[in-house]
Amino acid sequence: MKPPHFVASLNRLPVARLAFRPFFLLASLFSVLAMVVWFAFWHGDILLRPHGGLMWWHQHEMLFGFGAAVVVGFLLTAVQNWTGRKSVSGAPLLGLVALWLAARLLLAFPMELPMWQLATIDLAFLPLAALVMARLVLSVKLWRNLMFVPVMLLLATANLAMHLGVAQGKVEWIREGAYLAVLLIAVLMVLLGGRVIPFFTSRKLGRPQPAPIPRLEKLTLGSVVAVVVLQLVVLFGLAVPAALQAVVMLVAASTSFMRLARWEGHRTLHEPLLWGLHLSYAFVPVGLAMWAMALLGAFRVELAVHALAIGGIGSMMLAMMARVSLGHTGRVIRTLPGIGVGLGLMFAAALLRSPILAAFPQITHWVYNLSILFWCIAYLIFLFHYTLPLLSARVDGQEG
Repeated sequence: MKPPHFVASLNRLPVARLAFRPFFLLASLFSVLAMVVWFAFWHGDILLRPHGGLMWWHQHEMLFGFGAAVVVGFLLTAVQNWTGRKSVSGAPLLGLVALWLAARLLLAFPMELPMWQLATIDLAFLPLAALVMARLVLSVKLWRNLMFVPVMLLLATANLAMHLGVAQGKVEWIREGAYLAVLLIAVLMVLLGGRVIPFFTSRKLGRPQPAPIPRLEKLTLGSVVAVVVLQLVVLFGLAVPAALQAVVMLVAASTSFMRLARWEGHRTLHEPLLWGLHLSYAFVPVGLAMWAMALLGAFRVELAVHALAIGGIGSMMLAMMARVSLGHTGRVIRTLPGIGVGLGLMFAAALLRSPILAAFPQITHWVYNLSILFWCIAYLIFLFHYTLPLLSARVDGQEG
């Protein structure tokens, strides 16, 4: 039985062929719009009266608006390569996009809807995406990649905590839920970065990929998972000694740095798409080490969070989207004009918003302004180059 004409038309749209297309495009655009609203807020202009207030909205939407969309776009594209089975596309994919978009609009303009309705629409996105991925992975018994499903479900748990925090007036639930989300996305960076960064580097340099050291790999992955487990315990209201969290984070930072040092990042200075990946991964140990210092009273934890969020997550997502969007649209993988500048601006924003602000808190206003502007310029560069390719069919005529 043929699908209705309208559904068939949706299935033929290039933007609906793989998840990276709509989610990379909309996430990048949304991040710029969200940053513009945040910039206006710091200058005294209230452009929105969102659900939860602007402070909550900024934290939540950069994690579960921007971040979750990029994660889902990447994973639901990669799982097709991993399994050899066709991933979600066409009308079902656009339905998932519509759900994500509805949550963004309703949280920005709640229209006096009940909190539970807003939360339900927003919370449905990640579990549905996890279900799509789980079905594909289980269909070919590819157990190695099943680990991404619980990470996505834990992200949904962190999202739930942030919504419950608003509903119950529990600031600590909001804070700890946001921290959990940042750490979970950092775990994804460690998992995926360990697969793709040395691989991409060896291919570009024409050199053998460094053989992983099993004990180092296990200690790195085990320690970052332990960081997440401790944060989950804190979220559930149980006491965890700050010193214990700090020690585990320092172990995770040290092993992640040693792992990165073996990937020959110093040989990639001529290629922004590569040094961008190496440097963004470097902000994982930097952020974790700063977080450990913050737990011991050196400065505010949110400074460490922004090292991970901007230097790590935001920068790696930009570098990965720039590369994936070329490869999966059949184009030559090369650094397009300005992408290196955009990555440089992201790292400058991370340095300003985290270690420099920790050392010079008196320049907070200028730092906030510059870091927001740098993010916007970086992602506008991406949108300038990639909007048309993401909306167009592959140049090599293949599906995807």
